[in-house]
Amino acid sequence: MLAVALVAGGLAVLLGRSDGGPDGGAGACRGRQVSSWRDEPALTQDLARYGDDAARTDDWSGGDGTHSVRLPDGRVLWLFSDTFLGAVHGPPNLAGEPHAWRDAGAPFVRNSAVVTDRSGRLGRTVAAPLFPDTGVGEWRWPVAARVEPRTAGAREQVVRVLLWTRARSGGPYVYGVPAATEVATLSLPDLRLEGVTQVLDQRQVPDPARRVLFGTAAVDAGRWTYVFGADDGQAPAHRAYAARAPRGRLGDVRAWEYWDGARWRSGARPAPVLGDGRRRGVGSAFTVVRDAGTYVLFTTAAGPAGLSAFTSYWSCSPVGPWHGPAKGFTASLPDASVAAYNPQAHPALGAEGRLVLSYDVNRLDAAPGAGQDALNRNVARYRPRFVSVRLGPAP
Repeated sequence: MLAVALVAGGLAVLLGRSDGGPDGGAGACRGRQVSSWRDEPALTQDLARYGDDAARTDDWSGGDGTHSVRLPDGRVLWLFSDTFLGAVHGPPNLAGEPHAWRDAGAPFVRNSAVVTDRSGRLGRTVAAPLFPDTGVGEWRWPVAARVEPRTAGAREQVVRVLLWTRARSGGPYVYGVPAATEVATLSLPDLRLEGVTQVLDQRQVPDPARRVLFGTAAVDAGRWTYVFGADDGQAPAHRAYAARAPRGRLGDVRAWEYWDGARWRSGARPAPVLGDGRRRGVGSAFTVVRDAGTYVLFTTAAGPAGLSAFTSYWSCSPVGPWHGPAKGFTASLPDASVAAYNPQAHPALGAEGRLVLSYDVNRLDAAPGAGQDALNRNVARYRPRFVSVRLGPAP
């Protein structure tokens, strides 16, 4: 599961822009932070209604790692990491509690995708898992996605989905160790998996805490798509990193460049753009959108408050410097047994100057093999929730 283990580090949303300096483009930059926020229960309930529908037993009933991308025909593709399938019952549940519940033996897969119809109604679960395991003790979690030309200049379009490959491990890495960043290609309009290409192999980096996975966030700015990632150490706050590829070329591994602390270079060892490993930084998962000329970064707060509170940073460039953290907001939770993590922006849902964010929730003891009975007993404990925010000036 895209994991409560990440909560202590703080997870981030980066909101991006066309920027000057080393990153191309131009645009005004000014400090930005959350000026207001509100829960969006209708969005939360729409996904819950889809998960509760017992018409099929091979469709999505709960998950995390929530990302979305609008398709050219108006549909929205929702991507999830660890996912429960199976029928949902009740309430009440078998323990007499007033919660909808899932069978104890419900199928569990490492990723899934759900697609809406053109009206926005959640329509069907694409074959789950959509992205198969590697067959060598590794699995794939989908993260950010973009619609791109199949090849440079082509009229035919495909979906590029960035993937995190993780490997089974013991010790503190109960959710596996980082292995590689990959890019998958899905055909349109049928969303058939055509292939997976490796972008950055981290298996030879001896210390898992220094391995960097890219793709939790992607922002189009000027002629570039900026792709953000993080390391995966056990420190209180993770460090964020940045890569880029020309727009429309995420599937071309040779086109990728990494920020090495001074400039963009292909094949470079990435250098952090934010984070001190203690009080400032991000978690392993975050998202990026654009807000005028400023990057604004939302993250769960470091320390105990990070179990439910979100904060923010801002910058004039994806490579920093970053200002913050600023005052944020508190996430609503289904009950006190769960934590909030992995805020993600959904531009396809925003309206009236508001940015829609999802965040995932999970039990604090929900490592694989532990706590899953509690998730099945109350399905709301492992489903995304939604808020919307307005941005205003930062001091």
